[in-house]
Amino acid sequence: MPEKIQAVKGMNDILPPDSARWEWFEETVRALMRRYGYQNIRVPIVEPTPLFVRSLGEVTDIVEKEMYSWTDAMNGDALTLRPEGTAGVVRAAVEHSMLYDGGKRLYYMGPMFRHERPQRGRYRQFHQVGVEALGYAGPDVDAEVILMCRSLWRDLGLNDVRLELNCLGQAAERRAHREALVAHFEAHREVLDAEAQRRLHSNPLRILDTKNPAMQALVEAAPRLMDYLGDASLKHFEGLCGALEAAGQPFRVNHRLVRGMDYYSLTVFEWTTDRLGAQGTVCGGGRYDGLIELVGGKPAPGIGWGLGIERVLDLLQQSGTAPPPPVPDAYAVVPDEAALPVAVQVSEALRTAGVAVLMHAGGGSMKSQFKRADASGARWALVFGANELAQGLVAVKPLRDATASQVTRPLAEAAAWAAELLHR
Repeated sequence: MPEKIQAVKGMNDILPPDSARWEWFEETVRALMRRYGYQNIRVPIVEPTPLFVRSLGEVTDIVEKEMYSWTDAMNGDALTLRPEGTAGVVRAAVEHSMLYDGGKRLYYMGPMFRHERPQRGRYRQFHQVGVEALGYAGPDVDAEVILMCRSLWRDLGLNDVRLELNCLGQAAERRAHREALVAHFEAHREVLDAEAQRRLHSNPLRILDTKNPAMQALVEAAPRLMDYLGDASLKHFEGLCGALEAAGQPFRVNHRLVRGMDYYSLTVFEWTTDRLGAQGTVCGGGRYDGLIELVGGKPAPGIGWGLGIERVLDLLQQSGTAPPPPVPDAYAVVPDEAALPVAVQVSEALRTAGVAVLMHAGGGSMKSQFKRADASGARWALVFGANELAQGLVAVKPLRDATASQVTRPLAEAAAWAAELLHR
C-alpha cells in the first residue's frame, strides 16, 4: 500500500463544519468594507523577491528568516510566496497607475506564507484580511482605518481587544533618533543579547520590541522617538488622537511600538488581547508614506492594516461568539429510485425559491434516512412516499417542533409553499 501523503507542516486543511465559520467571517468582512466604501483587490500569491526585500527591509526577520523564495528554473527570476499583503497591493497600484485620478480605498483577503515555527494561531500558510488606503495624507484616514477595526470587532461580537498607538515620525526624525538609540545601546552593550547586538547598527529600532526580560530596563531607559518629532509629525499624531477621542475610542500610546516592517512612518498601531498568550496582537498596521515611491511610483502617501484570520477565529472561539455551522431548512427523504425524479424536481424548485434543501443520497431504509435528517439539523423532512406521490403530494414532517403536525403539500406548487419552510 502506498505511503499516505500528508499536508506540509504548518499548512492546514480547513474542513467542514469549521469552514462555515470562515465563510461567516469573510461575509462579515465584505459587508464591513461595503459600508466604508473599500473595494476588493486581488494580487498574485507569487511576487518578485526584490519587491519584499526593498519594501520590508533586508534586515527584517521576514526577509532574513521567513520568506519562501526560489529561483525560477525557466528564466532565473527570483520569486517569493508573499509573506504579507501591503507590498503586492502597492506594486499593483504603481504598475496599473491606479492613483492617476485620486486616492483608492482597497481591501484583500487571502493566504500568506512565512517559514516560521508553527504555533497556536500562527502557521506557515496563514490567511490575512487587509485594507490599504492609498493617496490620503491626513490623520482623518488614519482614524478611519482604525475605527473600521473597531466596527469589525463589534460586528464579530469581540469586546476584549485594546488599541495601542505610536508615531514613528518622518525619515529625518527617525535618523536622529536612531543615532541616539545606537549610542544608548552601545554604552550598555554588555546587556544586549545576541539578537540585539546583531541589530544594533542595522535596525536598532527593532531592539525596542525585544521580549527578553533581561533587557527591559535598558529598553525602558532608551531615548524615545516622540522626543525627536518635529511640529508636522506631532500635529499629525495629535490630529489622530483627537479624532479617536471624539469617536469615543480608548487607546494607549506605546512608545515601544515599532512594528516589524521598515516601510512604516508616522502612525503605527496594534489591536491586542490577553486571550492569545504572549503573541497577543490581533491586528496591526500603520502609515507608509514612502513605500509607493520605493517600489517605483510617484510619491504618494498610504496607510493600512492586516489581521490574521486564524487568530481572530481562535479568539472568537474562546469568547464563545463564533456562530454555529449552517443547517439546511429541509431534508429530502427518498424511499426508493422511483421517487428520485420527483424529489429532484421539487428540491430544485424549493432551492430556487430560497429554501436550503439537503437531499438524501446513497439509499437506505426510511429509518436510517430519518436519522440522517434529524442529524442534519433541518427543521423539516420532505417525505416522497409512494402513497403521497400517487396523489401528487409530498409529506412535510416537522423535526424540531413536537407540537406541530405533519402536513402534505402539492408537488406541482412547491414555489407557492416554499415560504412555509422558511418562516414557520
